[in-house]
Amino acid sequence: MLQNLRDKSSSWIAKVILALLLIPFAFFGVEQYLSQRVDNYAAKVSTPPTWWQSAPSWWPARMLWTHHEVSVDEFRTRFEQQRQQQRAEAGDAFDAKAFESVENKRTVLDKLIDEQVLRIAAERSGIVVSDAEVRDTIQSLPEFQVDGKFDVQRYQLGLASLIPPRTPLQFEQLVRDSLQQSQIPGRIADSSFVTSGELDRMLALLGEKRDVSFALLPAVADTGAISGEEIQKWYRDHASEYRAPESVSIEYVELNAATLQMMPADDAELRRRYDQEKARFVAAEQRQAAHILVRVDANADAAAQKTAEQKATQLAAQAKQPGADFAALARANSDDPGSKDAGGDLGWVEKGLMPKAFEDALFAMQPNQVSAPVKTEFGYHVIRMGEIKAGQQVAFEDVREQLAREHAEADRERQFNEMAGRLVDLVYKNPTALEPAARELNLPVQTLGPFSRGADATGIAANPAVQRAAFSETLVQDGTVSDPIEIAPNHSVLIRVTQHTPERTLPLAEVREKVIAGIRADRSRKASEAAADAVLARVQKGETLEAIAATQGLQANSAQALQRGAPVPTPEANEAVFAVPRPAAGKVSPGKVALPDGSHLVFAVSKAEPGDPDSLPPAQREQMQNQMAQMKGVDAAQAYVSAMRKQMKVEVAEDRL
Repeated sequence: MLQNLRDKSSSWIAKVILALLLIPFAFFGVEQYLSQRVDNYAAKVSTPPTWWQSAPSWWPARMLWTHHEVSVDEFRTRFEQQRQQQRAEAGDAFDAKAFESVENKRTVLDKLIDEQVLRIAAERSGIVVSDAEVRDTIQSLPEFQVDGKFDVQRYQLGLASLIPPRTPLQFEQLVRDSLQQSQIPGRIADSSFVTSGELDRMLALLGEKRDVSFALLPAVADTGAISGEEIQKWYRDHASEYRAPESVSIEYVELNAATLQMMPADDAELRRRYDQEKARFVAAEQRQAAHILVRVDANADAAAQKTAEQKATQLAAQAKQPGADFAALARANSDDPGSKDAGGDLGWVEKGLMPKAFEDALFAMQPNQVSAPVKTEFGYHVIRMGEIKAGQQVAFEDVREQLAREHAEADRERQFNEMAGRLVDLVYKNPTALEPAARELNLPVQTLGPFSRGADATGIAANPAVQRAAFSETLVQDGTVSDPIEIAPNHSVLIRVTQHTPERTLPLAEVREKVIAGIRADRSRKASEAAADAVLARVQKGETLEAIAATQGLQANSAQALQRGAPVPTPEANEAVFAVPRPAAGKVSPGKVALPDGSHLVFAVSKAEPGDPDSLPPAQREQMQNQMAQMKGVDAAQAYVSAMRKQMKVEVAEDRL
């Protein structure tokens, strides 16, 4: 039997079957086996090779594709920056939970994906940003200028205040990346133009004037009888309009450190604190630094690294020679666009501002000393240290107010935390009652409500976090006291829902008058519209609007050379007047528009005269043409980004956002 199996397994049929089984394994099994790894991307942009743009995305052709990732850390950093920006804009109205929506996350991620797409497109097009362009861009930023000129000190302080802080070389790389990404869409936008013919057509349209007559039909008041059956039917058909929103009433205890009364600290206590923390009140040592950077990519091969090191070594040797002009060497050789034109000057440097290797070398040097090449992630630095500003002890009298303020804040925060902790402990002993815990700490129990969700709530109920807690299933159903809810730093509340009313349809008896008012408003609207349609039909048959107005006692007016966009007689009416076709010779173009008060305006356009493009002064004409070109350019740039994105494969890891 074993021999039979051996014979059959070595036959050509068995070999063919084995080969067929290996095919799907090769396509699906081996790839998974060989490429096991832990992915950590929020999005991945994949592109086919430049020499095979139509390469399929399935394996094994997929191995030829290039993959660029937007990391989770990149996404989270950008998302946090967006959060801080919106928090600053919205203030107390900022809703942290609403900000965490999927839509917000995708908006931020899509922006990062577009940036990645633009970077890939720029690299494939061979676009490189020069050091000079980076330098000019940085020096042109008003945030880094004093009296209209670039200031190194302002530059360093600005970078240190960024979130997260950046070194000059890190910021330069950000600028370089941004310039590279914007090259193609920027050039597309700049290349947009508007022809004289296009401009003339737009000016003729915008400057068009129309002669029009109006007849105002007042709203038809409804005074007819309303039957009970009509009321019932309206109420049934419009039940969703007569609903009371969900509402709650709460009781709450408020803890606010700002309202706590604290005893001021005496001088003895403040002096004791000053002596304990003297190290805080020492001005940091500063060193005057200048450098020459020989840039080399951290991932460059050994030959490139060696070449850069040799160049830096030669520059260091030249700088150490008696009478050498370090500033001139920096201007001629440095690859740092932020300091090159200033002779490599970096100003006064404190610890914590520069890369560690750079900083270690600088703070180990003597005045007027030039270092050997120092390697950092940006390349090799030749450093020259100038003067030293030694740290000095700040006198107690100069920091007394600061110490007193810090002491009061610390005491207030400590007391606040102690009270909050005791309050929570007491509540946990009796989680369905707030009054016993409040009485123990001599805090008032306040009440609020009923209130519903939304902006109509007042007091602490207007806070989104309070609303989320007040309408949560746990507090509504169990009647327990909430965890502390932060209103602001060192300001929190504990709440308990005392009454809950679910969303409900209001009974007819309660909304009867509103139902009747709704029926009359609907009747009035329909009657007014019918009256306007009747007048409009007569105009369409050839009667003049003036004659119709005279027979019906309507208020009639006319406007000659009415301009587009003018709020005459109302903005809605003006828009309607210019929406109807231009009238044929000897004819009118009629129309109607409903006004906010329920009345209707019937109009008839008797003449339409296009604007005269030549009437616009040359300067304004040029300005208008530039504005139109800019709008077209923005649209074209956005279309380019969309087109590039369609040529690439984008994968989004929703579960990592």
